[in-house]
Amino acid sequence: MTQAHRGTALITGASSGIGAIYAQRLAQRGHNLVLSSDVEKMTQLIELNVTALTRLTYAVVPGFVARGQGDIINIGSIVGMAPEILNGVYGGSKAFVYAFSQSLHHELASQGVRIQVVLPGATATDFWAIGGLALEHLDPNIVMSAEQMVDAALLGFDRGELVTIPSLHDEQEWQAYEAARQVMSGHLSNKLVAPRYTTGV
Repeated sequence: MTQAHRGTALITGASSGIGAIYAQRLAQRGHNLVLSSDVEKMTQLIELNVTALTRLTYAVVPGFVARGQGDIINIGSIVGMAPEILNGVYGGSKAFVYAFSQSLHHELASQGVRIQVVLPGATATDFWAIGGLALEHLDPNIVMSAEQMVDAALLGFDRGELVTIPSLHDEQEWQAYEAARQVMSGHLSNKLVAPRYTTGV
């Protein structure tokens, strides 16, 4: 039975020891959690997911373009589209991976460079233990094995997908999301202020 929401708990030092146990117990009781993470670890996360990804991409792309051929597979996350699910810095960094990959595809597809961005859901890896949440505390119905995730992602790559979401069963949901995004993108810049911002409260 799903627990009713019982408020938000702010926990410092939740990555290990007593803080981690408090986080687990309060989550089981139905609390949302705010886990005050180490800012140095968050900086390292950005360095890995944003800076390193960007540097590696710009290191290989000129050679791909010169040859007129090359493949780039970036590993994002569903939290890149739904950042409220996990830590804000992690979600933000994965949103960068998603947006960066879309931009690369736009710039490089005509030059023979293929881009794929994979958006896994919860996957059985060490990620959870490192973050202070034991894998066994997750609903097993949402956790995919790493082997299944990679095999599905490679099949998506073979099919020429730009965005691959191995855990999303209804492909029409993605198609509707992307279609709505494309429609809205044509309306996001205008010399006129939207009428709702030209009147009082």
